[in-house]
Amino acid sequence: MKKLMLPALALALAFTANAQEIPERKTDHPPMLQHRMQKARHDRMMVMKQLNLTAAQKEQFKTQQEEFRKKMEDLRKNDGITVKEWRTRKENLRTDHRAKMESIYTPEQKAQLEKMKKDRQLRQQDWMKKRGERMKTQLGLTAEQSAKLEKSRKEMSEKIKAVREDKSLTEEKKREAIKQLASNHRESLKSILTEEQLKKMKEGRRQGPGMKHKGPGMHRQGPPPAPPAEKQTL
Repeated sequence: MKKLMLPALALALAFTANAQEIPERKTDHPPMLQHRMQKARHDRMMVMKQLNLTAAQKEQFKTQQEEFRKKMEDLRKNDGITVKEWRTRKENLRTDHRAKMESIYTPEQKAQLEKMKKDRQLRQQDWMKKRGERMKTQLGLTAEQSAKLEKSRKEMSEKIKAVREDKSLTEEKKREAIKQLASNHRESLKSILTEEQLKKMKEGRRQGPGMKHKGPGMHRQGPPPAPPAEKQTL
């Protein structure tokens, strides 16, 4: 599956809500998506550990997640409604779920979540900078190409941020808009890179998540994870 970038209400809310949208069916997912889902679950546990949830909060999260999961499963099985109505109901369920999940956190935990979100963004920015440096070396980019790629990346980041902050859009519309922006960005690379450079980039992508490409292509590595924490069951 091609790379997608998705938004979040807050770091933990994104992990808890999005991961529970549709019951997992591992056989339906390509290996790369399974890897991302596993990483999301791992990151979620790390976040919850750092928030130091009380026993009562853990039980509330568990109850709410199970309730939401059941509602989503029932919606999936409902074949008597139109696609438009299905999407509307799904969005309503997600909005209600997010509100209930957010209400469980204390003001202090919400502030901590916001700080964690900003820290994560800084790590991603640092990773993107280092990734750009690797690309310049591995693809043999000229100074002009590097400048164009950096400009394109910044423009896309700003557009994605605007989409995420647009309160008039539903989460479904936001995902669609971000997916389209990512597609447009990939298409724009064709006017910046040579055919040989594009080929090397594709070779790097085929290496799969978490693997380094030992050939001339790009290294396929994600941004650094949050500080490690013990596994915790909600």
